[in-house]
Amino acid sequence: MKKSDDVVIRVDSVKKYFKVYPDKGKTLKEKVLFLKRNRYELREVLKGISFEVKRGEAIGLIGKNGCGKSTTLKLLTRILRPNEGTITIEGRVSSLIELGAGFHPDLTGRENIYINASIFGIKAKEVKERMDDIIRFSELEEYIDNPVRTYSSGMYMRLAFSVAINVDADILLIDEILAVGDMNFQEKCFHKLQEIKRNGTTIIIVSHSQDQIKKICDRAIWIDEGLIREEGVAKLICREYELCMNGRRADRAKKEAEAELQKLKKEAEAAKENEELQKRLKRERDLMNLSCRDICRLCSPAAHREGNWKIKYTNVRLVNSQGLETEEICFGEPIKIEMEYVSIQEGLLANFIVGITRDDWVYCFGSTSEIVNKGYSKVNKKGKVTFKIDSCSLAEGRYYVDVRIKDENDEVYDNVFSLMEIRVKTEMKYGWGIVSMQNQWLIDNESIKGD
Repeated sequence: MKKSDDVVIRVDSVKKYFKVYPDKGKTLKEKVLFLKRNRYELREVLKGISFEVKRGEAIGLIGKNGCGKSTTLKLLTRILRPNEGTITIEGRVSSLIELGAGFHPDLTGRENIYINASIFGIKAKEVKERMDDIIRFSELEEYIDNPVRTYSSGMYMRLAFSVAINVDADILLIDEILAVGDMNFQEKCFHKLQEIKRNGTTIIIVSHSQDQIKKICDRAIWIDEGLIREEGVAKLICREYELCMNGRRADRAKKEAEAELQKLKKEAEAAKENEELQKRLKRERDLMNLSCRDICRLCSPAAHREGNWKIKYTNVRLVNSQGLETEEICFGEPIKIEMEYVSIQEGLLANFIVGITRDDWVYCFGSTSEIVNKGYSKVNKKGKVTFKIDSCSLAEGRYYVDVRIKDENDEVYDNVFSLMEIRVKTEMKYGWGIVSMQNQWLIDNESIKGD
């Protein structure tokens, strides 16, 4: 690899593997009596990667889970050592991998700042000088002298991040920790990272958020199956990665649909008179007719589901003013979402929730049946819920819908993130932002509509 004075990180043909024991003996007796338990397989995570990072650069490591991103970062922090290859780093390194490592629950926040800062190599005198800045950034002034065991998880992460971010380092390594605290604190953390970058600190970020990578990083490195697949301008590499992931997701969705279709065919043969089963079979046939592009368009790549499913949604659809299913809404038209559900028993109390998020993950609007109807609803064994907004005020763009059901104790029955995509169109542009509002400009007593 060609050397340069501006290069502060050199990774040259690095390989890393781990020993995986199916059933490892824990005691000496077990290791002697059960020799087969000592057998292991080598799992190669990194298969020979090489790259350089120049002083002041911001690099994003992207790739699917298990591809080797976090392992690479731990090798750079020297938490792990490579089995083959070399890593050369010039300068002081600060890592934001395990926030709060070394915090003692019985000590106060102020005392834990000294402990945590010492992990990053900061002397007590330096910590004392920076104490006010750390506390001010964490926004925990009134709680700083309380034991950290009394902190919420968000407060805990705020304090840990504030300590780590106030370290004067030449190189900053970050692994999926930008989602700390509330929305305002996340925004402050983001601006702090941009400030650190402007001051010449070299930054390497591991993140699944393509938006963060595009905004912060100059270059992106796409790691796939332990090898570097692509490297270049962050926006271009992130775009290629998104297209690849959408294609894989579409293939997986189609295989799942084929498996479900076969299962439903067998059920239909055993219960031909079951009308509901026939309807489900038809819906799965409709899904089979969709192209890969159609499947990707139905929901976000980040869509997932969780809950205990005592009550769960069986069908969710967006309908227009004529009652027809649609994916597109015009500005000013009503938004109507029909949700069918089933319950394991009649009479359970439920709170139905709908959230709308823009495709850049800006949360735009949410509502619950409990707030609007001033109480929880008793459900039937099977039923339908309709959510309606009289007039769409969202600006033109793409949005995703989250649907949830919770009980009176806030336990999740069903939670589906980014289930469906809504496209909002407008005939006339009135400005920019999350919402679109008709407005006028009065110039020389003449009414001129803004565009």
